[in-house]
Amino acid sequence: MNTKLIYVHDPMCSWCWGFADTYQQLVEQLPDEVEVKRLLGGLAPDTDQPMPESMQQMLQQTWQRIEQTVPGTRFNFDFWTQCEPRRATYPACRAVIAAREQGEQYDTMMTGAIQQAYYQQAKNPSDNKTLIELADGLGLDKNRFEQVLVARETQQQLLDEIATAREMGMDSFPSLLLDHHGRLEPVLVNYTDADAMIKQIESSLQI
Repeated sequence: MNTKLIYVHDPMCSWCWGFADTYQQLVEQLPDEVEVKRLLGGLAPDTDQPMPESMQQMLQQTWQRIEQTVPGTRFNFDFWTQCEPRRATYPACRAVIAAREQGEQYDTMMTGAIQQAYYQQAKNPSDNKTLIELADGLGLDKNRFEQVLVARETQQQLLDEIATAREMGMDSFPSLLLDHHGRLEPVLVNYTDADAMIKQIESSLQI
């Protein structure tokens, strides 16, 4: 297709969780000629260091703000007492790539599973053990997933997607960009109104 809606996200981005339902509505209402292209933005590189207390407090405040901003969005704050938080989202991003390797449909399915685990079930998607359990729950080939998850090629694929997003100026998440016959136009993310985004996209398609 000559028209793509590029979606840049991170499965451990809390604002992406807040956007999840409206994003799904957006995808379902897109004109037939618009193909969705998903890219991983990679919020935070790998680290074994515990998350500083100040950052934990900041993220909890962000969760509270999202709950107030996006009606119906809820977070399970037990995560902060039941897990050992690390500022590392690359493992979760690699898990999406490893799932996608077994079928394109698993991109969104793994993203959703990570979000549910992180935000609803107080599990830590910075840990490969959690990610492998999620893959098994989705019915993926567990051994194949585990091998791809830690493969050098998977890390390179992630870095390539991050670079592609940055080159297009998409360095915050979630971000949307319409590529219509090579003309790039940012789509204003609306967390509560898919129709507003659809109207902008349809207007751009007329140009």
